[in-house]
Amino acid sequence: MAQTTPNHTQTVAGWAARDSAGEIAPYTFKRRENGDTDVTIEILYCGICHTDLHQVKDDWGMTMYPIVPGHEITGIITKVGKKVENFKVGDRAGIGCLAASCLECDFCKSSQENYCDQLQFTYNGIFWDGSITYGGYSKMIVVKKRYVVHVPESLPMDAAAPLLCAGVTVFTPLKNHNLIESPKKNIGVVGLGGLGHVAVKFGKAFGHHVTVISTSPSKEKEARDRLGADDFIVSSNPKQMEMGKRTLDFILDTVSADHSLGPILELLKVNGTLVIVGASSSTIFVCLNTNAGKRTVKGGIIGGMKETQEMMDLCGKHNITCDIEVVKPDDINEALGRLARNDVKYRFVIDIGGNSSSL
Repeated sequence: MAQTTPNHTQTVAGWAARDSAGEIAPYTFKRRENGDTDVTIEILYCGICHTDLHQVKDDWGMTMYPIVPGHEITGIITKVGKKVENFKVGDRAGIGCLAASCLECDFCKSSQENYCDQLQFTYNGIFWDGSITYGGYSKMIVVKKRYVVHVPESLPMDAAAPLLCAGVTVFTPLKNHNLIESPKKNIGVVGLGGLGHVAVKFGKAFGHHVTVISTSPSKEKEARDRLGADDFIVSSNPKQMEMGKRTLDFILDTVSADHSLGPILELLKVNGTLVIVGASSSTIFVCLNTNAGKRTVKGGIIGGMKETQEMMDLCGKHNITCDIEVVKPDDINEALGRLARNDVKYRFVIDIGGNSSSL
């Protein structure tokens, strides 16, 4: 698709990092006017993803500064283009990680835009007009209709926001392995953070036996009593790991920190599958023998737009939301610092629509 001249005339208030120190501060920038196939959204809430922390610090060596993070966005539609049919002004809407894809490859044609070679993200991407994409740490956003989803009326807008990334990231592997409202299986979830706690909720809502695998014994009560997990394995406890050998059909690894997969794979049954969805800043250590038990290791990245809407609709049906702590824009830096220390249960969400002394 050929580049066009940017038509960026709308002034937008937001919050950005300007260098790898990662300090977030008020930032005013331009967005394009609403086109024929665009939807304009007044942002009410935006989740803080661990990816935001990596990006503002340039942990992956790909950050384009200034960067306006945020790809877990909920808000209200204020304008639609004349070629937009499925959305109207006043609708509750959500935006996740995707801002553009080629629309012509096999992946795009099969609603797997997340695997398109020309995929561009909601922030820190390059849009078709050559402009850098800016995310949800801002007051409003203009998005192509294809990358917008409806937020069910039954879901609170703040607790629904992280579903647009954390939710679909763990939902898609479950769907791909036929675990959505399917016959009961034994599912393991490694890590009980922003992704892991949603995975536990999905697993229980879909009727499975869910085991949480964690390095923190202190999380057992939370996993069982609050989230409904059936079992809990402390991964640093050799006896518990031994007892858990070959008991799980499927494992979702949501941990972003460096760790070895070898011991986790031993928990899988023959023909079991481990899917890694945690975004690490460096390397996950692999020391294993996949021949022993015909085990499979896969990776996963978010989901396509049809999957995202399906996930949101199922969350509405089962009343699944994220456990959140709402913060004001003034407190973003404190929240990022706490996130780096894993000091949140389980997701920060910025109250963009509220008042802030910064702007």
